[in-house]
Amino acid sequence: MVEIIFIAPFVTGAIAFFIPKEAGRPLLVLTGIAHLLLSLFLWIFQPEPLFPGYFAVTPEGLLSLIVISLLFFLISIYTTGYLDVADIRSENIFIGSMLLFLSTMTMVTLSDHIMVLWIAIEATTLASTPLIYTHRSQKSLEATWKYVLVCSVGIAMALLGSVLITLAMDVGNVDAPLSFSGLTGVAKDLDPVWLKAAFVFILVGYGTKMGLTPMHTWLPDAHSEAPSPASALLSGVLLNCAYLGIFKTHKVMYAAGLGDFSSTILMVFGLMSILAAATFILRQTEYKRLLAYSSIENMGIIAFGTGIGGLGVYGAILCLIHHSLIKSSLFLTSGNILLGYGSHLIEDTGSLIRRMPRTFVAFFGGFVGISGFPPFGIFLGEFFIITAAFRAGHYVWAGIFILTLCVVFAGFANHAMRISFGGAGETAQMEEKPAMFWPQYALLLTSLLLCFWIPDSLYQMIFNAVSAVGGGF
Repeated sequence: MVEIIFIAPFVTGAIAFFIPKEAGRPLLVLTGIAHLLLSLFLWIFQPEPLFPGYFAVTPEGLLSLIVISLLFFLISIYTTGYLDVADIRSENIFIGSMLLFLSTMTMVTLSDHIMVLWIAIEATTLASTPLIYTHRSQKSLEATWKYVLVCSVGIAMALLGSVLITLAMDVGNVDAPLSFSGLTGVAKDLDPVWLKAAFVFILVGYGTKMGLTPMHTWLPDAHSEAPSPASALLSGVLLNCAYLGIFKTHKVMYAAGLGDFSSTILMVFGLMSILAAATFILRQTEYKRLLAYSSIENMGIIAFGTGIGGLGVYGAILCLIHHSLIKSSLFLTSGNILLGYGSHLIEDTGSLIRRMPRTFVAFFGGFVGISGFPPFGIFLGEFFIITAAFRAGHYVWAGIFILTLCVVFAGFANHAMRISFGGAGETAQMEEKPAMFWPQYALLLTSLLLCFWIPDSLYQMIFNAVSAVGGGF
């Protein structure tokens, strides 16, 4: 049954709280392997769920699931090496929370019922909160409370939006299951006024979790204070789960003939997020916060591309996949930098190429990829989005989009050069364990491989996902 894929990590996560740390680390990796195998099985055979009214195997859900599974497997390998040298209190709680986090994120990808999706996204908040508070410092406590409070307000607004969808059904005299699959089929009969209101609340609600501006305030603090494996999951995976809720609602809007309304709002929030990220990246002083604002920028790119429609949606999905791979690699690499230099500040780093050469390769490769340089996939995604914007006649929007991307690159490049080549300081090489750089290499190589060769099944899955909102070539 489909549901076993999120039940299994929930069970192992609960077990991890009560076993010694010597057993917790193998359990983390073994769960990652099992989850990846189950995800591949689901991808190939696409079995029917045990509760079809609540869960469904959809193209966008499968795409998110396979990314989650691959990332968690590689992050779990990195975590085993990271825990050997990092000061992590209550390691069993950390590992158990990571496994529960995997369970809840997996549940999001398979949820079809509106309220089940809401519950699953709220559960990701509860599961990930202990990860942010791992170091138990004053800053991590502040970041944790901000994360919980801001995301809770956001998820409450998403709940209100979900309720408004039921009101749109009542006013339109629609009798259908309260699932995205069911609503898409009867979308034209839903009351348009209440459906528009529902989308606005859902976008603001799930957009808070996705990190869209101005609801992004929790993200830089949470990502910078969480241990690097948790930061990689928060940025590379959690943000995608929130986007999935928006994307599914956008599908209903498109089926109801209200795609122009939801697309315009997505474009506005997308550009606002890129502009805000560009502003903070220019004068950033901490490298993990730098990566966090880069995530806000990329979520803005994805929202903007989805709103553009056509080829832009295809570009947005490409950016979604490649951002997950590259940004997870960068956050893992930031963990090595923090352990090597003992500081979050960019000014305390430098000469990474000599001090930690293997980490430098991962960091600089990640910088090139996340900046949208070829041959990495974000370049293709952004190119498709810009092309779609010009095709649709959105010349001003496209101009602002290109300009802000240039500003972000200038700011990020300045900091990356400082970390990689600048500074005198201590340049003696430091020990770099294979488990702490090979996962990053694997993530970057996967991103590169997908630029030159996309399996037919993956391409078809992307095409099926984007065509539901009018996307494609």
